[in-house]
Amino acid sequence: MQRFALGFAAVLLLTNPLAAQPSPHGERPAQEARKSPEARGPEGRKLPADAVTEHSVALPDGRTLAFTARAGSLPLVDEAGKLQAEIAFIAYSMPGRTGAPRPVTFALNGGPGAASAYLNIGAIGPWRLPVEGASISPSAPIGLVPNDGTWLDFTDLVFIDPVGTGYSRAADGDGKKYWSVDADASILSSAIARWLRTNERMAAPKFFVGESYGGFRGPLIAAKLQEEIGVGLSGLVLLSPVLDFAWLQTPRTTPWGHMLKLPSFAAAAIERAGGTPTRATLAEAEAYATGPYLADLLKGPSDAAAVARLGDRVGALAGLDPAFVRRQAGRLSLSGVQREIGRDTGRVASAYDTGVTGWDPDPSALSSGFEDPLLTAIQAPLTSAMIALYAERLNWKVPDLRYELLNGAVNRSWTWGSRRMAPEALGALRGALALDGNLRVLVAHGFTDLVTPYFASKLLIDQMPAFGGGRLSLSVYPGGHMFYSRPDSRAAFHKDAAALFEEALKARGTVVEPQKPTQKDKL
Repeated sequence: MQRFALGFAAVLLLTNPLAAQPSPHGERPAQEARKSPEARGPEGRKLPADAVTEHSVALPDGRTLAFTARAGSLPLVDEAGKLQAEIAFIAYSMPGRTGAPRPVTFALNGGPGAASAYLNIGAIGPWRLPVEGASISPSAPIGLVPNDGTWLDFTDLVFIDPVGTGYSRAADGDGKKYWSVDADASILSSAIARWLRTNERMAAPKFFVGESYGGFRGPLIAAKLQEEIGVGLSGLVLLSPVLDFAWLQTPRTTPWGHMLKLPSFAAAAIERAGGTPTRATLAEAEAYATGPYLADLLKGPSDAAAVARLGDRVGALAGLDPAFVRRQAGRLSLSGVQREIGRDTGRVASAYDTGVTGWDPDPSALSSGFEDPLLTAIQAPLTSAMIALYAERLNWKVPDLRYELLNGAVNRSWTWGSRRMAPEALGALRGALALDGNLRVLVAHGFTDLVTPYFASKLLIDQMPAFGGGRLSLSVYPGGHMFYSRPDSRAAFHKDAAALFEEALKARGTVVEPQKPTQKDKL
């Protein structure tokens, strides 16, 4: 669960962007405008000057999007002007067509300890790394293709890497003071606000998209922007989020955690049988999970009749041998199911998407330790693709620092708070929705994600007040934690996100036309 799982005075200063050299990929030449080292800000910076390049992508539907890319970093300084950290970002922007300011969306991944690459070249950026299918190879090609699901047609995009991820770094090499729930939300909120001011985008409609722990960050950042900094977001899109860690990090003896995963187990069984899970086809599993299943779990493993019922019904819904379910008294272990799904073929399923499998390194052993065949397998191609994107396409070269796609040191060092309760973001989400009657929120999940099961978010959303109705919605797509790797799910997600933006803009009295191809674009 790596991907999911400052209250001090600081000022973020963004120097004027420095343009890059022409790209070798056929995009329009960049305009060069370099500044002297003295104008770059505080001493001690290791990241290079910002680079600006011009690009265009031809999408499969015939549209051509011409855009500006800026790769660079935000220097973080204390009140004395001493450099504390550098926060790397990539921004993509297009000119508006109606005279109204284009929306700008800030994107963050999770971990904690993950860079924003997953969203950038996996989900919503202008280019996509086509790493998908039933098996992922770490040695897969790293060539990027135009992203048919990019959000650039309706919003500008700014991808931010927190300290310790991507190329972002603490000046003294120790980022632990940034690695806590509250400090992280404060710094990222300040970074967003400073980027808006420096780039003169305060008047633009502002949105946030976060995946996994990035989804957890979303409501916390929205609240800090509203209440502490004075910036209002028009919308939040939360992908595969954890809204309340107490719901998912439960002991095996707690029936609640098993109930939340059962519909996702059922979705995995539907896929293995050749079907496509939908909320309608999972209605039976959802009703059983909150009814007879929970009731029999509460009876305990010593109730033989309850265990027998669990074996038969859970086995049928999850497509598993009833004897296997009975041995666990209906309390399915995650690693056990991952291995059981492909036991006959010696393969294990990913916890992030059961539709992705890999070889079991020790199939004859009673228990086997194995890397996740999706999360771990995708790390090499995604890392290499991001390094190439920075250096070759965006002309932002960082030869002396390591790119951290998924930094385990950040995850292991994270401070979750000193309170006895597990951290949660639902309270911040409730407050943000209550304070701003125009705010729109989309929570998006994949059916076959066992790490952040969609049913947990569904039940938590059910506990929220109506707030006028229709401003908080849940969409679930075929696929797992990174459902956007599947073409149909990526297209559906793009459609739902575009609809949320349209509704949010109408609510604030701003209408921004979708980006349509002009005659020049068609040429």
